[in-house]
Amino acid sequence: MTVRPVVKRTARAILLDGDEMILIKRTKPGRPPYWITPGGGVEPEDATVVDALHREVDEELGAKISDVVPVFVDTVEHIADGGVTGVKVQHFFVCRLESMDPTRRHGPEVDEPSGEYEITRIPFTRPGLASVEVVPLSLRHYLDGNIEGVRALHAPDLG
Repeated sequence: MTVRPVVKRTARAILLDGDEMILIKRTKPGRPPYWITPGGGVEPEDATVVDALHREVDEELGAKISDVVPVFVDTVEHIADGGVTGVKVQHFFVCRLESMDPTRRHGPEVDEPSGEYEITRIPFTRPGLASVEVVPLSLRHYLDGNIEGVRALHAPDLG
């Protein structure tokens, strides 16, 4: 068995606010829009993947989150800067929105955007998820089959 090196890690928020999920609509010239979960790369200054999640959500949304629970991991082939081939591991966490002030957004997505980053809300339901092009596809499939289970991760009796 060949072990592929992990050349990049990301932290992404399945961010719930009541019955809604907060996504970022990405629009780039020459391609159809798509929707991503807030988050991004784990940087050397991040002590943990969860620290990276908090930093990214603050940068992209001006938001604070709570009740962070790991829920899903996506592993894909990736070529890192410098041409190193391996995999990118995306850590997805379900979390609750505590506060959001889009005027506090900062970081590369705001300072030097590649296309548009629009904060959007969808119902956290199957029809809601089907109404937008959530990427990666593996996350869309996971959520479609597990909406109730993802919600249950915030149940008061989980422990």
